[in-house]
Amino acid sequence: MLNLCHKRETFARIAYGHLQSTRESLSQSIDIPTLDTLAQELAAIQQTGSKRIALLGSRHVPITHQQLIEMMSYALVLGGNRLMTSGATGTNAAAIKGAMRADPNLLTVILPQSLTKQPRESKEQLERVIHLVENPDNDGLSLGEASALCNREIVSRCQQLICFAFHDSHTLLQTCEEAEEQRKLVTLFYFD
Repeated sequence: MLNLCHKRETFARIAYGHLQSTRESLSQSIDIPTLDTLAQELAAIQQTGSKRIALLGSRHVPITHQQLIEMMSYALVLGGNRLMTSGATGTNAAAIKGAMRADPNLLTVILPQSLTKQPRESKEQLERVIHLVENPDNDGLSLGEASALCNREIVSRCQQLICFAFHDSHTLLQTCEEAEEQRKLVTLFYFD
C-alpha cells in the first residue's frame, strides 16, 4: 500500500512539474496583448467618426483579390473615412479605384518618387487623383528605398493601417512593425 501511494505521489509531482513547464512555455510563446494595446483597440472600435486609414499592399495581386480590395476601399470611403495609399499596380491601384468611385476628395496618394518615375499603366490613374503627393527628392533612390520612406510618411499621417502582403514582403512587413511601434491600429492580411 505504501508503495502505491508513493507511486501516485511521484506521478502527481511529475505531472505538476510538466504542467508548470508547459504553462511557462505557453506564456513565452504567446504574445499576450498589453492593457495599453487592448485599450487602444477598444477605442478604435468605439470611434464613430471618420478615421485616416492607410491601405498598402503588394503589387503582385490576383484580380479577384484586387476586386475585394477595391470594394473595401470603396466601403471605407463611403463610410466617411479618409483613405491614404501609394501609387502602384496591384493593391494600391485597387484601393485608388475604389476610393475614386466613392469620393475622390477623401483619397490621398503619396508617391515614393515623382509622377514621371511611375509606370505608364499607373500614370493614367494617378493623374486623376485630386490629392497627389510626389517625392521627386527620392528619384535617385532605388524603388525599394523610396517605397520604405514613402510608407513611413503614410503611416505617420494615418490612425490605422490595413496591409495586404506575402510572408516575404519585407518592406511591407517592416512598415507594419513601424506602425505598431507608433501605436497605430494595424490589420495585416497575407496572400499566402
